[in-house]
Amino acid sequence: MNEIEGIGEAVTGGLAARAVEPAAGEAKGHDAPGNCLNCGGALAGPYCHLCGQQGHVHRTLGAFWHDLLHGVLHFEGKIWRTLPLLAWRPGALTRRYVAGERAKFVSPIALFLFSVFMMFAIFSWVGGPLGPVSPSNRSAEEAVTSRAQAEVRLRSLESERAARARRNEDVRVIDLQIAAIRGTLDEVRLAQGETGDGLKISFGARRTGIAWLDAAIHKAEENPSLLIYKLQSNAYKFSWALIPISVPFLWLLFFWKRRYGLYDHVVFVTYSLCFLTLLLVLLALLQPLFHIGSEAILAVLVLQPVHMYRQLRGAYMLGRFGALWRTILLLLFAFVSLGIFTLLLLALGLLG
Repeated sequence: MNEIEGIGEAVTGGLAARAVEPAAGEAKGHDAPGNCLNCGGALAGPYCHLCGQQGHVHRTLGAFWHDLLHGVLHFEGKIWRTLPLLAWRPGALTRRYVAGERAKFVSPIALFLFSVFMMFAIFSWVGGPLGPVSPSNRSAEEAVTSRAQAEVRLRSLESERAARARRNEDVRVIDLQIAAIRGTLDEVRLAQGETGDGLKISFGARRTGIAWLDAAIHKAEENPSLLIYKLQSNAYKFSWALIPISVPFLWLLFFWKRRYGLYDHVVFVTYSLCFLTLLLVLLALLQPLFHIGSEAILAVLVLQPVHMYRQLRGAYMLGRFGALWRTILLLLFAFVSLGIFTLLLLALGLLG
């Protein structure tokens, strides 16, 4: 099931990225004299000069799957020009995109959407790269998800039972369902080495003086597996928040240089996050083949700072020293941004 969900996420990511990717500079279509079938404009070439639709329209099942593969993998040829530059000359890619070379490359946000969807799809399929992937690890992750879903179902049945009891309706069938789910949850808890009370998470002092926050913390302590499930889900949904969180820190490194605006920094941050995401995807795919563990962590700790340094030098036309001290500060800012993002996920998990 996880494999099917992973493939579905990859397809969804590709289509979402394709939806925001501009169509300029794509592969040529077929000449079709006459009027555009979309807006009715006169055709003077393979595309309508008014709305941009191709003059030649396919109506075959093969064409449908061709469009799907283009949306997921091809980006109409742009991705094969973008990825080599992103990996080896990220500064040149950033500078050229900001300067106006948009038709040649996949836009930062389209590539980011695709890479994030791809990352979570691959992680759900083979596991994450920053630790050894084994059947036991995957089973543990699946157990957390299944347990959270079972607990949500249990609360729903208990609410339904209470409602039926108030209406004096028969609740014997619901009682059997509740008993079955509780028995399953007890088995999961024992398998995970827990006591009958289940796993507990302590946030320290529970009383903050804020009623809704105290209630949220209490709920998380009573149901930690549901909190973990929410954190995983929210990390996927709100990964885009890393961009606005990170941009102000990058701005601090160049605020006195008026030639660089916020747009420049947004493009830089987005492409940098794309590289990190795709690096994690690559390591996750290599892990089952070469059984890498600590090597994956070392690769991230080495390659990401080097990538930042090269991107800073090329994007902002810096010397070695200027790029070096900014890279050091940018790495520190990256950890701060990650901390802020983690707190955001924790808040969403507690209050969700």
